[in-house]
Amino acid sequence: MADAGGNHDHAALMDSIYRGQKYIYDVTRKYYLFGRDDLIRGLNCASGDAVLEIACGTGRNLAKVQHAYPGTKLFGIDISAEMLSSAQAKLGTSAILAPADARQFDARAMLGRPTFERVILSYSISMIPDWERAMRHAATLVAPGGSLHVVDFGTLARMPAPLARGLRGWLARFHVTPREELHEALLRACAINALDCEYETGRWDYFQRATLRRPRG
Repeated sequence: MADAGGNHDHAALMDSIYRGQKYIYDVTRKYYLFGRDDLIRGLNCASGDAVLEIACGTGRNLAKVQHAYPGTKLFGIDISAEMLSSAQAKLGTSAILAPADARQFDARAMLGRPTFERVILSYSISMIPDWERAMRHAATLVAPGGSLHVVDFGTLARMPAPLARGLRGWLARFHVTPREELHEALLRACAINALDCEYETGRWDYFQRATLRRPRG
């Protein structure tokens, strides 16, 4: 089970960050959270597919999924009550939302189903302290024939050093840490859960994106 004290502390931290930020989050983050819309275009959802976003934030991505793929069933969890309130206001009754710790939660109990055709982790891995545990849990929620889609900050290895230092300093103000070991962790999650992995990086290694697919058989 996830540590209750750690869960409460992280929830409180996220609420303190986003209590004010939630009002400008979508407007400001579009300038540096790259790769999200390409991830959504790559979902290739069919009508009736269940889409879960872990750490759904303001609901921005789920709203875009709803627009791009009519007939999908939308689900979201987030540890921050502040962000969930924004998501609820944006999505209304079109999504089932619940407060939960990404590291471990009972999807059937909270959301009414144990698995989903599409699971999304979008710029959340870099904010979750025990991020590999959260990713491994996300992999268990993928239905047969479904996929887990991940996008987050990259290693910044090919970015000019002064820019990389500045970006890391800026991100640290919001308790964001690029996960340089993400690719290796993805491969470990695939091995544990019998998933296939596709992985790519963006320009300057600014972001990294992956799709983990579960075979139907």
